Amino acid sequence: MNRRAFFRSVATALGAASVAGTGYAIFESGWVRIDRQTLALRNLPAGFRGLKVAFLTDIHHGPYVDLDFVLRCVRTANLLDPDLILLGGDYTLRDAKYATPCFEVLAGLKAPLGVYGVLGNHDYWHGLRETKAGFRAAGITELTNAGVWLTREGDRTRIGGVDDLWCGSPNVDLALGDATNRDACLVVSHNPDFAETLHDRRVGLILAGHTHGGQVAIPGFTPPWVPSRYGSKYLRGRVDTPCTTVYISQGLGMAGLPVRFGSRPEINLITLT
Repeated sequence: MNRRAFFRSVATALGAASVAGTGYAIFESGWVRIDRQTLALRNLPAGFRGLKVAFLTDIHHGPYVDLDFVLRCVRTANLLDPDLILLGGDYTLRDAKYATPCFEVLAGLKAPLGVYGVLGNHDYWHGLRETKAGFRAAGITELTNAGVWLTREGDRTRIGGVDDLWCGSPNVDLALGDATNRDACLVVSHNPDFAETLHDRRVGLILAGHTHGGQVAIPGFTPPWVPSRYGSKYLRGRVDTPCTTVYISQGLGMAGLPVRFGSRPEINLITLT
């Protein structure tokens, strides 16, 4: 093979690899996985042991994520038969017009102990009023610096939520209310960086999203985009801090780029122990 033919072959191979890689990244963006985890929640009473929590976050309905994808996520979450469903914020992307149709689909989420959610930074940027109205219309309880007591078999557990770290004013005291150090308390925070500001040891577990698992995460390389002050510390999965445990979902939608690579969209099904 002469020099010209060699470089032509290399260029063709690289072009084919680029097309294949792009095609896979687009495919992966719709390839939802079920992330099953068993996590300990401090002081969890007997009546709540084995509780199944479905966690959906960063849906980002908009130009990259259509309603059919959201509907499939809702149907999948319901098929998992969770006891409780929690939503981690960022329901839309780029425009407030996407909020109402997104919540019309999310209204289909069903769980015996209810459906609850918090706000994310994109909800502030792209239609806060429409997002709040969407919660009410869908029958989903908004937990912005608020909480509820769940009761089961004579026991109780606190489920709380805090405002977005970037755009709001998180207040864990309002989320936990009259909970004591002897209660089991689970808190939803869109942004996992919130854990770095936390000193309240009543919080036994935080569920968060926001980082998308990097969204484009090539094995062996640091993801080029992680929206966190702490680099890849809160990229995905379980992180133990001095005060609590944080579990970070890779989320479902996309922002910035309409692709995912090495970071499949996921619904988290968490069993509490």
